Amino acid sequence: MSLSYPQNSVSYWRTSTDAFSSPTLLQDRTVDACVVGGGIAGISTAYLLAKSGLKVILIEAEQLFSGATGFTTAKVTAQHGAIYDELIRSIGPKSAKLYYQMQQEALSHIKKNIQDLQIDCAYTNENAYLYTNADSDIQKLQDEFNAYQALGIDSQFAQTIDLSVPHKAAIVMKNQGQFHPLQYLSALAQQFTQFGGEIYEHTLAIDVKHDSTPIVVTASGHKIHCKHAIVCSHFPFIDKMGIYFARMHAERSYVLAVKTDKPFPGGMYINSEQPTRSVRQVNYNGESLLLVGGESHITARGEEETTLHYDRLLDFAETHFAAQEVAYRWSTQDLVTIDKLPFIGGISSGNADILVATGFRKWGMTNGVAAAMLNRDIVLGRVNRFKELVTPSRFIPGPSIKNVTSNVMEMAKELIGGKLEMVVRNPEDLRPDEGDVVKFDGKHSGAYRDLSGQLHIVDTTCTHMGCELKWNSGERSWDCPCHGSRFNYEGAVLEGPAKKPLKKYQ
Repeated sequence: MSLSYPQNSVSYWRTSTDAFSSPTLLQDRTVDACVVGGGIAGISTAYLLAKSGLKVILIEAEQLFSGATGFTTAKVTAQHGAIYDELIRSIGPKSAKLYYQMQQEALSHIKKNIQDLQIDCAYTNENAYLYTNADSDIQKLQDEFNAYQALGIDSQFAQTIDLSVPHKAAIVMKNQGQFHPLQYLSALAQQFTQFGGEIYEHTLAIDVKHDSTPIVVTASGHKIHCKHAIVCSHFPFIDKMGIYFARMHAERSYVLAVKTDKPFPGGMYINSEQPTRSVRQVNYNGESLLLVGGESHITARGEEETTLHYDRLLDFAETHFAAQEVAYRWSTQDLVTIDKLPFIGGISSGNADILVATGFRKWGMTNGVAAAMLNRDIVLGRVNRFKELVTPSRFIPGPSIKNVTSNVMEMAKELIGGKLEMVVRNPEDLRPDEGDVVKFDGKHSGAYRDLSGQLHIVDTTCTHMGCELKWNSGERSWDCPCHGSRFNYEGAVLEGPAKKPLKKYQ
């Protein structure tokens, strides 16, 4: 590995998109619908509801696109890894086909919006490839291809592909797509405001109370009275209503945007074995970059040094694509449900006026739009054939029992193990740009020494449910291994479900 990558984590999508400037909510409001979250699910939902004639407010805790949507690889595809053979076996062919059709309808919806609104977002039709270089996975790919054929998916089995990576077999899902997600969503947000919708940034929702209708409460104490509240905040911040913390886990993955003179054959690629390797090209405003992603792991349960994940991606990019420069690097967090299907609809059984959209399992471009279409139909009282497939109140006996038990056991292990971990370092031992768990004032604490030499010390007890946080060297953050909450080195919340910052020490 001869190249290096940027010191700071920066997303190409965000740097190549003008910031969307909106005010902070400073008064109580009454509307038809309040959408919480400014990513692809939230903006798409708000747009569809306003287009249907409803009075809609969208609130975002930070800036628009600051969550998972701003750090995606932006594949618009129903090819979600080796999933369809597994779905046929776990939920049956009829439901597996519904999942595929839900993704395809979302893809078609995006393409129609781009055409109707004339959005310049570098959309291209691409084939999506799932390949393997492991002898043990060749049969797995054959089984997946057989599932494609049984479900009527336009596909092909291939022994070779044009991409310059070692491989022994591949399957191709045809006529998928890729785009610049934030250019697309910027146009959608503008159209939303033209329909009369209102966007408020830096407006953190901390609770949804329920009188006769929902009341969204913000951190500043303002209240949004609405007939429907749609929570698209990645992890539902009111998870007590659906015990989502026991039914999902958080995974982190990593991306490098590299420059190379090596010709790219087109298409979008991902392997079926571990570690994951995802490859696609970006062409926007005359710039050509190769996005090399992967290295996924459960949040705060991967390498002790998270920078090692970037190191391995860089080695892969240099070896197979003759990478000449790393222009950007970033990571993202995704939520995986116990049965690998998203949670979309009423937050709990019998609750149709507080809705959620979460658990997209790294495939948020189509799942986020599918969630918007389904939640719009629920709000408007329309029939939607995908409703029962992804309802948050579903329970599939086999995988559900096994995976809920596993999630709870892992949480207990981290909760107890983190408290008993032996701490031998002192804050004074830390070098510039180094963070670690230390002993401060006789107890576990988290310390980071910034590049100027200043120490930042926080309590490493997660404010969500009390698990011990782990240091993330790649993003300079404190991450929770139980439910994926993340905090910056000064203690501020970066990602939920936690809502309160960490205690800071002088």
